[in-house]
Amino acid sequence: MKAIIPAAGLGTRLRPLTFARPKPVLRVANVPIVCHAINSLRAAGVRDIGIVVSELTHSAIQSAVADLEGVNIQYIFQDEMLGLGHAVKLSRDFVGQDNFCVYLGDNLFEQGVGRFIERFHAEQADAVVALVEVDDPSAFGVAVMEPGGRITQLVEKPKLPPSRLAVAGLYCFTPAIFELLEVLPPSARGEYEITDAIAGLIERGDTVLGECVQGWWKDTGKPQDLLDANRLLLNDLQPCVLGSVEGSRLTGPVVVELGAQVINSVIMGPVTIAAGAVIENAYLGPFTSVGRNTVIRNAEVEYSVIDENTEICDIKARLQECLIGVGAKVLGHAAVPRIHRFVLSDASLLELSC
Repeated sequence: MKAIIPAAGLGTRLRPLTFARPKPVLRVANVPIVCHAINSLRAAGVRDIGIVVSELTHSAIQSAVADLEGVNIQYIFQDEMLGLGHAVKLSRDFVGQDNFCVYLGDNLFEQGVGRFIERFHAEQADAVVALVEVDDPSAFGVAVMEPGGRITQLVEKPKLPPSRLAVAGLYCFTPAIFELLEVLPPSARGEYEITDAIAGLIERGDTVLGECVQGWWKDTGKPQDLLDANRLLLNDLQPCVLGSVEGSRLTGPVVVELGAQVINSVIMGPVTIAAGAVIENAYLGPFTSVGRNTVIRNAEVEYSVIDENTEICDIKARLQECLIGVGAKVLGHAAVPRIHRFVLSDASLLELSC
C-alpha cells in the first residue's frame, strides 16, 4: 500500500505562523507535524509516500522530512488549490495500480493509522474512512453509518449535519476512486471534494466502510489546536537527559537533548528541550516544548510551543499558552519610563496584562 499526504496549502487559519512556512512543518513536541504523519504511516507498514506540494511549500516540506529513514518519498506538484479531490487526482501516476491511503498531514491520531489500513485489507473494502464523533460536525465531512459499519451517506460541511460522525483525515482506497475523480465536477465552493467522489462509490454500490477513531484525535488547524496537540503528545513523553544540567531541578518527564544546557533553572515536566537550547535562570512549566538553539534566560514559560532559534529573556510576567515561531525574540527591559516596544506581523495577537 502507498500513501498520499496533501501538503500544498499554507494554512491560513494559523497565520501569522504560516506567513513564512506551510502548516505541515510547524512543530509539536519538537517534531514537524508532517513527520508525525509519516512516522505513523511507517509504523503501519507504509513505505512509499507521495507528498502533494506547491512551489511555495516544496522546499520547506523537503527540508522538514530530510532526515527521516525507512520511507521512500516522492513529491507531487499541485499548482492550484482546488480541493482534496484534486490533490488525490494529481497523484494517479504515483499510485498506479496499488491500493493507497490519503492522510491529511495536519491530523494526529493517538493510536496511529494501522487500524484503518488493517480494516481496509481485512474487509477487502473499496474504501475505508476514519470517523470521529464531534459536537459540531458542520465544519467537516459528515457520514451516516449503519450498525455494521457501512457508510450510506457522506456529505461535505453540511449546514444541517445528518449525524455527529465527522471525517477524521484518513482514507483508504483502491485505484477505482480515480474513475470518479476524473469526471467529478467542482462543488459550489469551486473545489473538487473527495467526499463527493466517495459518495459516488456509495451510489454505485461499492463497499465503503467507516472506522471510528480509538484514543484521541487532533486536527491542528487553529493555534489552540497546536497547543492542545503539543500537550497530548507530551503526555506520553519518556524522560531522557543527555544534555548538560547544572544547579537545576527537573521534576516529572523531561527530555534534555544532547547539546542542550539547563543552568540554575526549574523544569516541571512534561517538557522537551531540543539540542542547542540554553535554559538559564528560568522556569519551564508543564506541556512546554523548546526548539533547537533557543535561549530562555531570566523568564518563566509554561504550556507553550517555542520553535527554533528563539530568544526569550528578562521577562517579569510568566508566558503561558504561547506559540512563538522560528527566530522570534521576546525581550524585557528595566528601563524608565516603562514602555512596550514590539513589531507585529499581519493578523498577530498580542495580549498585555500590564
